[in-house]
Amino acid sequence: MIRQFAALFKARTMEFVRDRGTFYWNLLFPVILVLGMAFAFSGSDEKLYKIGVVGSPDASVRILGMEQMHVIHYDQAGDALEKLARHQIDFLLDFDKREFAVNEESNKGRFLRELFTAQQSAVGGTGLLTVEAFDERAVSGKATRYVDWLVPGVIGMNMMFSSLFGVGYVLVRYRKNGVLKRLKATPVHALNFVSAQAASRLVIVLLTSVFVFSGTNLLLHFVMRGSYLNLLLLTAMGILCMISLGLVFASRMRSEELAGGLLNIVTFPMLALSGVFFSLEGSPAILRTISRAFPLTHFIEAARKIMLDGAGLAQIAPNLFFLGGLTVIFLILSSALFRWE
Repeated sequence: MIRQFAALFKARTMEFVRDRGTFYWNLLFPVILVLGMAFAFSGSDEKLYKIGVVGSPDASVRILGMEQMHVIHYDQAGDALEKLARHQIDFLLDFDKREFAVNEESNKGRFLRELFTAQQSAVGGTGLLTVEAFDERAVSGKATRYVDWLVPGVIGMNMMFSSLFGVGYVLVRYRKNGVLKRLKATPVHALNFVSAQAASRLVIVLLTSVFVFSGTNLLLHFVMRGSYLNLLLLTAMGILCMISLGLVFASRMRSEELAGGLLNIVTFPMLALSGVFFSLEGSPAILRTISRAFPLTHFIEAARKIMLDGAGLAQIAPNLFFLGGLTVIFLILSSALFRWE
């Protein structure tokens, strides 16, 4: 049984390595994408000012109604203060504590503080509205570069496409070409065959992800506040989840065209709503709710917590449990649906 597994694992891995076009595309495309996005967004950020809000705003605060302001609501002040410290928002208004916070290292933040205090003084001077005073709270912290925020998304995107298409599309091709039918006549057990395919793809995608991260890190020097081992564990869990999802699609389909279409239907919503390139903060609540159902969302969220916040396994445990639970569900479905022919 072990010899069968080893032979199938070696055959699938060598098939991938010998396909030079696919091999180099999987290695070089993510690196080129990260470098290109880093260059494109190395200048100034959006012209809009981002203001975080905790609690319910009152009518005396005029700054929130200005068209230049992008207002983002937070349930917890601690989350908003972390964003402010990393320059991901420019100003914070906490209506529960009647205080505003500004990052002293942010030019935008200092400007918004002057604008806010001037507006509040002007409104109070009219006597038309009762203006309650706000206490000031100062925070500090260096800005998080867009490329530091982007890297987990690109790794997740590459992981998703490589896992889903590398397993799902290949098994459908095997079925269409009669490879699975011939294997059925051999002593090879279905579990051995599927396990070898999944293990081969896991090793390939994991090594590719390590190469992409290490290669781009040499040039761009990413922020890494957490553990590399935790990031590697998370990546392996994310890859397993995506591979198991690919096995569900590959378990019965015979047409490569149908498989490609269905996989695209799955991948593109995840690509758009999982925060790969841009944050979903401030987007409609329905979109944020839908995104929580995607495994890619949980991988990227946990990876950013490790890299940018220094989170440990305890902090990303909900994401790991979600990915692990989906992996078990997908594996059960794929094993129940799998057919050789």
